[in-house]
Amino acid sequence: MQKTMVIKKSLVDFCHASTLISLDAELLCCYFGGSREGKADVGIYLSRQTSAGWSEPQLLVNGAEANWNPVLCAYNNQLLLFYKEGQAIASWRTYVLRSQDGGRNWSRPEELVPGDMSGGRGPVRNKCIVLRDGTLLAGGSVERGLWTAFVDRSTDGSCWEQSAPVFISGLTYGGGEKTAESDIAVSRQSFYGRGIIQPSLWESSPNQVHMLLRSSEGYIYRSDSDDGGRGWCPAYPTELPNNNSGLDLVHASDGRLYLVCNPVAANWGMRSPLSLFCSVDNGKTWQRLLDLENQSGEFSYPAIINVGEKLYISYTWQRENIAVVELSLAEAN
Repeated sequence: MQKTMVIKKSLVDFCHASTLISLDAELLCCYFGGSREGKADVGIYLSRQTSAGWSEPQLLVNGAEANWNPVLCAYNNQLLLFYKEGQAIASWRTYVLRSQDGGRNWSRPEELVPGDMSGGRGPVRNKCIVLRDGTLLAGGSVERGLWTAFVDRSTDGSCWEQSAPVFISGLTYGGGEKTAESDIAVSRQSFYGRGIIQPSLWESSPNQVHMLLRSSEGYIYRSDSDDGGRGWCPAYPTELPNNNSGLDLVHASDGRLYLVCNPVAANWGMRSPLSLFCSVDNGKTWQRLLDLENQSGEFSYPAIINVGEKLYISYTWQRENIAVVELSLAEAN
């Protein structure tokens, strides 16, 4: 297992929420950073890994309000970068940049769904997936009182169709109720709300799509669709603990699912250890393979991709850097 640090010279006081993509034998990594999560100076940065190592961070976006949760996506012969903008998570907006040359030059930002004030269309944090029929799926969610998830579908990367909502049946939340006390350095508004957010998607067979979800309920939740992501069953708990923090998975070339998360069963619980799990039965059961980090601190918000016989995993390292781990599928098993 090989680990590298993305930011060689820190330009910001903190960084968080990385996204990874592989293009032409190079890795691209985006993340948000600034003085503190939720502050107006927080922008979106890009670093590129070549044979010479990671490039110095390039500031791509620095809007008038806080920016959050970049997501890189290659679709229809262009590279897309989605991100959120807004001081209030409950009403943030999704913007997109487009590149025709592998992320060296970018278009001006455009709102993904013009006039949307629903809490952010398109991908909320985790990577998009392309179905076998060519449809692009983006996992979204809304953090307003009772948190719910959804999927946005597109056949051209520009026009989007929103799915039915995904929710936990019977869950209740009192307006204005703070659900936890925590020293985690997040925007304080995050501690108000309950439910499921930030889906990570995979397709097991044509039209059979699934998601794992971050939750406030102590476990990772799951939902399933049998119509290509338009409709979803109510979310149900898995066997996997969750600390109400980000997770990500990939359906790899060896047919297995690989999941990275903090296996801590507490709402706003510790963000360590950060562990890699594997499933050989479409997510019904999971085996813990290894800990990427297990010391005290914050190691969180992973992104995982599969390139050939390798897995690449990026994650927040103590809010000071972004770590990237490379390991072979053979190492993982």
